[in-house]
Amino acid sequence: MIADLKPYPELRDSGVEWLGEVPAHWDVRRLAQFGTLSKGSGGSKDDERSAGVPCVRYGDLYTTHHNFIQGSRSFISNERVAEYTPTRYGDVLFASSGETIDEIGKSAVNIMREDACCGGDVIIFRPTQRVDARYLGYVMDCRPVAAEKARMGRGITVMHIYGAQLKCLMIPLPPLMEQTEIARFLDHANRRIERYIGAKKKLIALLEKHKQALIHEAVTGRIDVRTGRPYPAYKESGVEWLGTVPAHWEVWRSKRAFRPRTERARPGDIQLSATQAYGVIAQADYEEKIGRKVTRILRHLDQRRHVEIGDFVISMRSFQGGLERAWTSGCIRSSYIVLHAATELIVGYFGHLFKSVGYIGALQSTANFIRDGQDLNFDNFCRVDVPFPPVEEQQHIAQAVDRGTDYIDASIERSRRQIVSLREYRERLIADVVTGKLDVRKAAAGLPDTDSLGVEDDPADNGDHDAADPSGRQVVDERSTYGMGELPGGGTQARQGQRRPHGAA
Repeated sequence: MIADLKPYPELRDSGVEWLGEVPAHWDVRRLAQFGTLSKGSGGSKDDERSAGVPCVRYGDLYTTHHNFIQGSRSFISNERVAEYTPTRYGDVLFASSGETIDEIGKSAVNIMREDACCGGDVIIFRPTQRVDARYLGYVMDCRPVAAEKARMGRGITVMHIYGAQLKCLMIPLPPLMEQTEIARFLDHANRRIERYIGAKKKLIALLEKHKQALIHEAVTGRIDVRTGRPYPAYKESGVEWLGTVPAHWEVWRSKRAFRPRTERARPGDIQLSATQAYGVIAQADYEEKIGRKVTRILRHLDQRRHVEIGDFVISMRSFQGGLERAWTSGCIRSSYIVLHAATELIVGYFGHLFKSVGYIGALQSTANFIRDGQDLNFDNFCRVDVPFPPVEEQQHIAQAVDRGTDYIDASIERSRRQIVSLREYRERLIADVVTGKLDVRKAAAGLPDTDSLGVEDDPADNGDHDAADPSGRQVVDERSTYGMGELPGGGTQARQGQRRPHGAA
């Protein structure tokens, strides 16, 4: 269906540089020519309640609502609602402030039927002529229009946009019936894309689970990686999280195998960062991976800990899971414990062991840091006994897990890239359709009255646009987050039982 789309047969110059040509029968208008703009007002977040009148705050336009607003996380009591600005079906809400120029003016159209309101830092556009609300939702925040809003942004530390600027924003306006056809087509296309994305996310979740199972079975001796079968004999480990272990394995106190590194940072040490995606690597390298390469001047070296290649670090204040392995030497903040091997061992084996679900759970159980904010320390680490196979066997396990997880990581990374491509395709499709580059009238006419392509509930979805349900109504994913997005897991290359992350020093 989408592959058969063609340009409109007759085009004309829109007179707007960024828009270019539009279908000959389309109109192009400034916002002020078909609606009014006003500034929202409201109290503070202290007014929020668990029930009452739905309230849309400017931050929700970044974190919750994409194109459409069908529900609200925030509610205001009836006693306080008079202090807020009412909003009705078809209003377009713009965020009037933001952290970056690219974010400014983020918008969504209100398609809630019940009474609702909005708070301050929101600009409300209310059409004064008949327009399709869903078409407005797509066109007002499509990529080329978002770029125009970014050009209107003003500010240094916080960006702002004003109604006086937005009223000059040029918007393509097809005839009303065609607006409805465009919105219907995009709803259908979005549901199909959402289904593909959902399938990829399920595949990633299954691969992650398979990866964890593979690691757990190998590092705890459930499977002999040399034969692919269980070991011939087992014994009780005396450790709850381990259960039984191969009869010839030892079980050691953690402090017998590792010691805390007490050395302070040395002159010339580079700053390191610990991340679950990459382990411990040079901070500038990590910043480059997430698109924010920065130069940092190191001061107060006596407040940082020295790290050597092959060390492990654990955050005392914000432990999330597993000990991160250092792929380069340098220094790290004093809020990390740095551990180094106290005996001969294979770092690659313990790198997998310390990231296994069983070990993470055992370490978490040693402190109430999640509930009470208690910091972790070396004593917590020492309370978790660990399996200690013969060193040669550690090497076999590390290499086997490297090979198995490399393949899984490559599959996960491929699926993540496909999700990124699908999202990019969706953005381009919306932009091409609402700016008249593609004619969808025939395709929209051929769509079924009922759509079987529903979007399944996906708790792992943290960044997609709101998805429409089969009845054509918009489904708001209340769990959406706004931020850097997912960091790729990336495949890695096995090397003598020790793997290096992509780009690691």
